[in-house]
Amino acid sequence: METIQVVFLTVLMFFVIVTVHEWGHYYFAKRAGILVREFAIGFGPKLFSYKRNETQFTLRLLPFGGYARMAGEDPELIEIQEGQTIAVRTVDDQVKMIYLDQLDNRKNVIRGEVISIDMENALKLQLDVDGEVQHYQIHPQAMLVSRGKETQIAPKDRQFGSKTVAQRAMAIFAGPLMNFILAFVLFAVYAQMAGVPVENPKNLQIGEVFKGGAADEANLQKGDIIETINGTVIGIDSKKMVTMIAESKDKPMEWTIRRGNETFNVNITPRAVEGQEGGKVGIAPVLPTRSVGFVEMFKFSGVAMVDTTKVIFEGFRHLINQFSMDDIGGPVRTFEVTGQIAKQGIEQLTRWAAILSLYLGIFNLLPIPALDGSRLVFLGIEALRGRPVDPNREGMVHFVGFAMLFVLMLAVTYNDILRLING
Repeated sequence: METIQVVFLTVLMFFVIVTVHEWGHYYFAKRAGILVREFAIGFGPKLFSYKRNETQFTLRLLPFGGYARMAGEDPELIEIQEGQTIAVRTVDDQVKMIYLDQLDNRKNVIRGEVISIDMENALKLQLDVDGEVQHYQIHPQAMLVSRGKETQIAPKDRQFGSKTVAQRAMAIFAGPLMNFILAFVLFAVYAQMAGVPVENPKNLQIGEVFKGGAADEANLQKGDIIETINGTVIGIDSKKMVTMIAESKDKPMEWTIRRGNETFNVNITPRAVEGQEGGKVGIAPVLPTRSVGFVEMFKFSGVAMVDTTKVIFEGFRHLINQFSMDDIGGPVRTFEVTGQIAKQGIEQLTRWAAILSLYLGIFNLLPIPALDGSRLVFLGIEALRGRPVDPNREGMVHFVGFAMLFVLMLAVTYNDILRLING
């Protein structure tokens, strides 16, 4: 049951982080009047899908990412050529359905040969119907049907490229922005659940007691204050405590514990743990914490955002200076670490989710082709020069960048799996 719960919490965490990111893209694109064709969470085979208004909401098998597919970002519609025979269905003298195949099986339609058609600007259609030229107005939300698939047309004013630089930039930046907001909220929630470190602490506190360990068998509990070990005052020196425990493998140790207003002694015998050196008792020592008020909670969250951001950029700097595949973790390693953290409780999982959300927002803003940061760079160039970069060149840059990221992800995933196999 515990394993199922850990897996569920891990998947749920990724689902929330990705959904919030993509919802940012979706919401601000809709506000700008852009047609969002699909809002997808995950990649790979489709698990569940439903359509609401103009958007197809999809849940896919692999919860490693997602996308909000906007009209005009990619070639979407099959071009209709002059002289091509099609069938249309009209409502109130406007074309609502355009059929490109199985024309003989369509009922209550008008068949004819295309003389001219404009589905982006004028939204007009001229058909030769049995030798007679007929003019039609195309509805802005008309559906194009080909090979059993319905696709809504996208007039020019509903396409991504037709919007101002500011509107497009906001639609792109909104994804990382939502991750920053989520991280801030999660850090605040963590502060409420776990408290914040006490100023000038004098002793370490037990933050977690792992089941089956020597500390668990000695009935130590989360929140207990460690006064002394073998008569030695530990204070807040966790390294000193770890060293003493490691050197006392299979040797009884006398701990003085304070629990609330009660102080008592307990004997604990550290023992070996497979794959680790020295003795272990099965606890996670932390600095003592206290509860926080509403205002202080948000102050803590802001400080945590700044401190975590510094750590993330320090990690980037380390990768650039001393690149190593072992320093990079892919989806497999991230799931593994998340599962380990989930076992420590909902408080630590909440903090880890905040860190991952902040990391995802920062990483997506890096000027790496195919990421949001690269698209913002192209928009910045467009704003400076007064005209957009050639779409074919920009598309090629993003394609090459995506291919490189995909190859890197495959290599990292292979490395993660190999590391798991080799223990």
